[in-house]
Amino acid sequence: MTGLNDAEIRALEEALDDEYRAWATYDQVIKDFGEVRPFSNIREAEARHIEALHRLFTAYALPIPENPWPGRVERYASIQQACEAGVAAEIENGQLYDRLLAATERADLLAVFRNLQQASQQRHLEAFRRCTQRGSDAGGRAGRGRGRGRGVNAGRNGPRS
Repeated sequence: MTGLNDAEIRALEEALDDEYRAWATYDQVIKDFGEVRPFSNIREAEARHIEALHRLFTAYALPIPENPWPGRVERYASIQQACEAGVAAEIENGQLYDRLLAATERADLLAVFRNLQQASQQRHLEAFRRCTQRGSDAGGRAGRGRGRGRGVNAGRNGPRS
């Protein structure tokens, strides 16, 4: 017995799956284009988000699911397209956490969900918006760095939700 109700367990699982998908998506962009910002910074933040959720799974004696997303996320033809998808994904992420916050009154879950939502809406979303602006200002060269330019828009599994 975990002490959590079914809605709280589902909320934790959904939050973890979303963070896993975000990490895998941003990791794929880095594999395709190199260590480019904001993806390199945000991928590391997503790893911290995953760890925060893992701590809750452990605290409530829940099995921690594996990340099913590596190799199964959308790939993009350009950094600009990836940044645009990042904006959409982070907006959806804010909406996800609005829903998950309503699933519990537990202070520890609320604190983690609020922190993850705040990071998404105040830092990640703004970084992706700046990236899209740089791309439109620079003729589509957003986030250029040591990228290898091997992006492919494979259209698999859509952007994270």
